[in-house]
Amino acid sequence: MKLNTRDLTELNHFKEYSSTWWDNKGPFRVLHAITPLRMAFIKEKVCIHFQRSETSPKPLSGLRILDVGCGGGLLCEPLCRLGADVTGIDPVEENILVAKAHAEALGLPITYLPCAIEELPEELPLFDVIVASEIIEHVRDSNDFLKMCVARLAPKGGIVVTTLNKTLKSYLFGILAAEYLLNWAPRGTHSWDKFITPQDLSRKLSHLGLGSQEISGLEFSPLRREWFLSSSIEVNYFMWATRS
Repeated sequence: MKLNTRDLTELNHFKEYSSTWWDNKGPFRVLHAITPLRMAFIKEKVCIHFQRSETSPKPLSGLRILDVGCGGGLLCEPLCRLGADVTGIDPVEENILVAKAHAEALGLPITYLPCAIEELPEELPLFDVIVASEIIEHVRDSNDFLKMCVARLAPKGGIVVTTLNKTLKSYLFGILAAEYLLNWAPRGTHSWDKFITPQDLSRKLSHLGLGSQEISGLEFSPLRREWFLSSSIEVNYFMWATRS
């Protein structure tokens, strides 16, 4: 039976906000705020793994990168600027139309496809890096999703997953505060039941052969009013995984 990672309720929710992806004061403003940190984590791990210099103007040159659930292309564009051959996929066609238009206006050669990971054309070459950022908590089944991602990963490739931990603190801050008090995200964006602990994610990736893993937390400082990478993984975390 063919796997299906689509959650129609989730997709319809994001479809409603597809025109606002590049509004850094709109519904996705937190994603805009944390994108420099997401990019710093990705760049560091990928450069170390592939023995590239982070100070090079195009350190990701020659690497094929797939951004799964790319939305409007917030990560695809900086990855492309670093020299990567980037493909972004998203099952919400409206998101892809926005991403394409924005990249074309800037002259960025990014391939965008309106599909879920299981619908990615089989003839495409495997990818050196797969990015699944803020998406695993929105799919129908995380096991199927990760299985399909790893199936498209090159033998010496790596995967980046960024998501929310499943803790009381993540419920209080990631849902109640973020969606109902601070309006950092539209109400109904997240379901705590779909959050995944780092331990569970680690086990799932190890089961799929990606046993070499590194993790970093993400926190917000109310005093400085800014996000920063942290050792605390109680709410948000980033994970990098490769084959041992």
